Amino acid sequence: MTRAPASFWRTMAALACTIGLLQGCASTTQSGAIGLQRSQLMLVSSDSINAQAAKGFQQLTADAQSKKKLNTDVAMTQRVRRIGHDLIAQVGVFRPDARDWAWEINVFESDDINAFCAPGGKIGVYTGLVNRLRLTDDELAAVMGHEIAHALREHSREQMSQKTLSGLITSTIAVATGVPGELMDAGSQMLVHLPNSRAMELESDVIGLELMARAGYDPRNASSIWRKMQQVSGGQPGASFLSTHPAGDQRIAELDAYVPKVLPLYQAAVAQKKSPARSR
Repeated sequence: MTRAPASFWRTMAALACTIGLLQGCASTTQSGAIGLQRSQLMLVSSDSINAQAAKGFQQLTADAQSKKKLNTDVAMTQRVRRIGHDLIAQVGVFRPDARDWAWEINVFESDDINAFCAPGGKIGVYTGLVNRLRLTDDELAAVMGHEIAHALREHSREQMSQKTLSGLITSTIAVATGVPGELMDAGSQMLVHLPNSRAMELESDVIGLELMARAGYDPRNASSIWRKMQQVSGGQPGASFLSTHPAGDQRIAELDAYVPKVLPLYQAAVAQKKSPARSR
C-alpha cells in the first residue's frame, strides 16, 4: 500500500482546523424553547450586509412597481402582512434588537414559487407560492417564519464569513503543498459549506416553527408545506424556492420532531387570544 505524502496529511489537518474554526465563535440569537446552541463564525459586518440587502430590496420593489407587479392583490397583501407582523412580534425571543429593524413586507406578482427575508428584515412573498401551493395561514406562517429565521440568524453574513476564511486558508495550503487550488476549493465546499448550509436550513425550520407557534399558528401543520414542495419538485417551472430549500423526508421528520417542544407555546397563544380580558 502506498503511503500518503506528508503534505497530504498537513492538508487534511489544515482542513480539519478550518472546519473547527468555522464552527466555534459567537451566536447571533438566543436559544429559545427549541434549545438552539450552534456557534457561528462572523467576520463580515452586519451593517455592510444589511445595507446591500436594503438596496437590493429597494431596487426589486421599484422594478416590480414599474411593471405593475407590486402588491397587486390587495387581499393577499393584507393577509401576508398580517401573518408577517404576527411573526415579527415574536422575534424578540431570539433577538431583542430585531424588534427595531426596519421591517418591510411586499408581495410580488409572479408565478414563481418563492419567498425570502433579506438581511435586516426585508420580506418578499411571490404570489405563485401562495396560489400554486394553495397555502393555508399555518403553512404561509411556516414559510415566512423560516425566512425570517434566516435573517435573525444572519445566515448570509455567516456564509460570506465562512467563504472568506476558507478561501484564505485553502489558497495558503495550496501554495504550501502544491495541491491544486481547484481541488482544495472542492474539498472546502464538500466539508464545510454544504454541511453548514444543511445546518442553517434546519435552524431556520425550527426557529420558524417556534415563531409561528408563539404567534398562534399551529406548528403541527408546518411540515405539510414541505410535502407540497416535494410534489412540485419534479421539474415544474418557477419552483426556484426548491433550489435553495430542498424538501425531503428527513427534513420533514426533523421538523416534526421539534413540534412537541413548541406545541405548548401555540396552545398558550390560542388560549390568550380567547381569554375574556383579551376580547374586551
